[in-house]
This record gives sequence, C-alpha cells and structure tokens, in this order.
Amino acid sequence: MQPSATPSGSPAAPRYDERLTVPRSWWLITALVAVSGGLVLLPLGTVPMLGGLIAAGALAAVGVSSYGSARIRVVADSLVAGDARIPVPALGEPEALEAEDARAWRSYKADPRAFMLLRSYVPTAVRVPVTDPEDPTPYLYLSTRDPKGLIAALEAVRER
Repeated sequence: MQPSATPSGSPAAPRYDERLTVPRSWWLITALVAVSGGLVLLPLGTVPMLGGLIAAGALAAVGVSSYGSARIRVVADSLVAGDARIPVPALGEPEALEAEDARAWRSYKADPRAFMLLRSYVPTAVRVPVTDPEDPTPYLYLSTRDPKGLIAALEAVRER
C-alpha cells in the first residue's frame, strides 16, 4: 500500500496514512518456511507433513504480517506512529533523511531515548525533534517511503 495524502474537509480524516508493509520477497520466504515445516514432518507421513506445512506457513505469515502492519498517520492534530501518538504542536521542524543519513541516524548518531519506528527495508526516513520540555524523548525517527509527503502533512497541520 502506498502512502496517501488525503485532502478532506473533516479534521478527523487522515492527512497522511502509510503502512510500512514488508517487501514481496518476504512472502516468498514465508512460503519456503511453510515448505520446510512440511519437509521436517514428511518422514512421519502425509497427514503430519500437511499439518507441518500449514502450521509453519500460518506462523510465518502471522509474523510477517504483524511486522509489516506498522502505520504512520497524521490525523487531526496528532502524529500517530505505531503505538505512539503525539500532538503536532509538540513537534519541531521535521527533517527528511535520505538513505545514507537515515542509516547514520539509526546507528551511530542514534539517541537511546529517541522513539524509533524503523524498518530496515525502508531506506528513507523522517526525523522530527520533540519540543515538549516535559517529554524526555529528543526526537522521533520514522521510516517512511514518502518523507516529503509526511513532512507536507505535518506542516499542513501546523499551519492551521
């Protein structure tokens, strides 16, 4: 699913909505895990082999699906990233990070107090400082396939 900026007159409608889905190759790996589960139980017979195929496939699919279900949304006056929800007025100026900068901010430049919604298969990101003095989180690091769209949505909320 691609990120979308949803223009709408309703303040509750999402201005930005992105699901950080896993790459298609991960689903191929899921199928291979299912086949492996079946092959492990093949010496026990056909029925156990089918059970292993189904069980391993289901477990792998649940894992891949849940990992790829992280969402980033700008809704009303809040940025919602995974389980975190923070009002846009408590955020500073967002910064788009290309692949090299994003890699630096999720490794040696990273602050352990930062909130990071990162996915290694998404090369670009947005770093947003938290300006609320009562919040110990220095910034949000959000993997996104559309950094400019997310920044535009945050600025649109700030301008209202």
